Amino acid sequence: MFIIEIDDFLWRALLGGLGVAVIAGPLGCFIVWRRMAYFGDTLAHSALLGVALGFLFNLKLIPNMTLTLGSLLMLTTLGVCIAIALLLVILQSQKRLATDTLLGILAHSALSLGLVAIAFLQGEGLRIDLYAYLFGDLLAVTRTDLYWIYGGGGLVLLSLVFLWQSLLSATVHEELAQVEGVPVAWVRLLFMLMVALVIAVAMKIVGILLITSMLIIPAATARSFARSPEQMAVFASLIGGIAVAMGLYMSWHWDTPTGPSVVLAATFLFILTFLLPRRIAN
Repeated sequence: MFIIEIDDFLWRALLGGLGVAVIAGPLGCFIVWRRMAYFGDTLAHSALLGVALGFLFNLKLIPNMTLTLGSLLMLTTLGVCIAIALLLVILQSQKRLATDTLLGILAHSALSLGLVAIAFLQGEGLRIDLYAYLFGDLLAVTRTDLYWIYGGGGLVLLSLVFLWQSLLSATVHEELAQVEGVPVAWVRLLFMLMVALVIAVAMKIVGILLITSMLIIPAATARSFARSPEQMAVFASLIGGIAVAMGLYMSWHWDTPTGPSVVLAATFLFILTFLLPRRIAN
């Protein structure tokens, strides 16, 4: 019985990590192409505020709710990420500050507010494993988490397939895409919302502080091998999946933290591309 439980335990972790890798691969390619890594960091940092709100609702406002705590945390995190993305669009339209300045303000404000809120909740006797949310806990993935990952991931992938050409056109040349009839503003907003959804479902896998790395490192690694945008998206998902398997192996056998182990594995694969002969890497 113990062996069966351990096997289920590892399978859930592997399936959860692979699900996130498949979603993060193609989405991360657009983040690399559009140079939006800092935007990903901003949404990831704001996810901690969503975690704090989830615990607050669970403790104070919805004592008899039917949602599990995990599902509630997903919903509040997604809500905060979407709110930050919409707020960024509104602030960008006013053109008072540069985008990188706005991102810095939003990222650090949301992260600090989340930390302060969690400190108040812990002061009332609520125990919150902050380390797990900051750096991930792949080995604690539940069936409910898998439903969120594959449900949300499927929605993101379907949206990407539908928006692929428009998003690609807007990425290559935004003004030309607008002339050709692409609704650039709506495409950009939908892309931001997809990133928010991925961050919400990936939070438990690699943690709030490391989510962006799973979006950009596999995509940057795939760039050395791909000959088309579609190839890069597929390779990024494959590389992310390999990094998840390697990180899970490290965590299980050497008792290392799962989230950082996955990111280190992805970084190793990225460095490996520079050690390969030029003709192979290209």
